[in-house]
Amino acid sequence: MNKIERLISIIMILLQKNVVSATEFAKLFNVSKRTILRDMETLGLSNIPIYSINGVNGGYGIMDEYKIDKRLLSSKDLENILTALGGLGKILFSNEVESTLKKIESMIGSTTSGGTIQLSFYNWDGRPEIVQILKTCQEAIEQGRLLTFDYIDQSGVKSQRRVEPYQLHFSEMSWYLKGFCLDRMEYRTFKLSRTDNLNIDIKTFVARDYMTEQKTEQYYQPKLVTIKVLISHRIKDQFIERYGQKRIEAHNSELFIAEIDMPQNHFGFRFLASFGTDLEIIEPKAYVEEFREFLNGMINKYV
Repeated sequence: MNKIERLISIIMILLQKNVVSATEFAKLFNVSKRTILRDMETLGLSNIPIYSINGVNGGYGIMDEYKIDKRLLSSKDLENILTALGGLGKILFSNEVESTLKKIESMIGSTTSGGTIQLSFYNWDGRPEIVQILKTCQEAIEQGRLLTFDYIDQSGVKSQRRVEPYQLHFSEMSWYLKGFCLDRMEYRTFKLSRTDNLNIDIKTFVARDYMTEQKTEQYYQPKLVTIKVLISHRIKDQFIERYGQKRIEAHNSELFIAEIDMPQNHFGFRFLASFGTDLEIIEPKAYVEEFREFLNGMINKYV
């Protein structure tokens, strides 16, 4: 964190707290107390109304007239923001996210019970690799520079791409890069786990009106088929979370009927097969037949 960022952070904290000691600031920003003293002098010279209090419980504060109305952002608001950022930190923990978390924790103070919501995510072994890829993408987006990489589509076809990167997107368990592909001359979405040899090009680009284009861009959506499945009580909760309680009704004392929309292709078949014997497709017959062929293909690999 550079000096400007630290000064802004100090102001943000003092706007929410009455008095903060130099020791607290030094620990928070991992700098010396002498550095904090110089920061306070800088803020004072910039006409920020900082005052100091001597003694055991002393420290630095900011004049009440300068503070924002705390009703605009309550402690509960800050706790909610902290929870959301904490979830982001579990997925992609960067120095920027860590710094922001520490700032908000300082604003809330030590009286909070730790929040009423806790988010947990699997710490996959591949996470360090994807984090490095994400950092490279973020750097390219911030600097307005092209990204070059090898891309392997779902059919295994390999191609080289030059992309104007605009946005990182996290969906379910995967990260995606959205940008304008100069090799296809259209907006594309790339799954980052399918990229290789990702590099930032020395060439920069002038950003297109990405958000306007996104409103008119038509993404491919597979045709969905309404199917009925019998499910056991062991997976009922998963179907409630994904499709809602209204899609599920009791069939007998042990099974439930769920009516859901699924693509009639290998994506849909893989999802349904993951539930094993806890799921049985009963309608429509054409879907059942094609799903049976998919399962037979799996079985034949082990015959």
